[in-house]
Amino acid sequence: MKTVLILVGKTTDKHFAAGIDDYASRISHYMPFEIVVIPELRNTKSLGEHQQKAAEGELILRQIQPSDTVVLLDEHGKERRSVEYARWLEQRSMNARRLVFVIGGPYGFSPEVYQRADEKLSLSLMTFSHQMVRLIFTEQLYRACTIIKGEPYHHE
Repeated sequence: MKTVLILVGKTTDKHFAAGIDDYASRISHYMPFEIVVIPELRNTKSLGEHQQKAAEGELILRQIQPSDTVVLLDEHGKERRSVEYARWLEQRSMNARRLVFVIGGPYGFSPEVYQRADEKLSLSLMTFSHQMVRLIFTEQLYRACTIIKGEPYHHE
């Protein structure tokens, strides 16, 4: 199974970018992993919230294949403990050819992206910046990989 993380806009904080790159490299030892960055829209001040979500949604949907299993990182998604998430990931790896996670733009996702999604995942009840969510997600994906392999990274 290949795992893809789709992001709207590049990671601008160099410290977060370095951490994300480090975890992405580590994840690649366990599974094929790719980060796809959708460029931020230009002239968003002239767009309303719904127009911006619709335009980002079109760009997101272009990256998704019909057979993909799509998981949105969304505040209304299901929360899982790290061990539960590892079990969930292991189950998906048996059935999915490509598992695609999506972190949306500042206003979230368009209705069309929600419609295409197979599941929603929440990292916390708290709100984090989009930059931080990227780092937290990649660390949790790496952690799940080590849990699946029985490696000592995670202590329970």
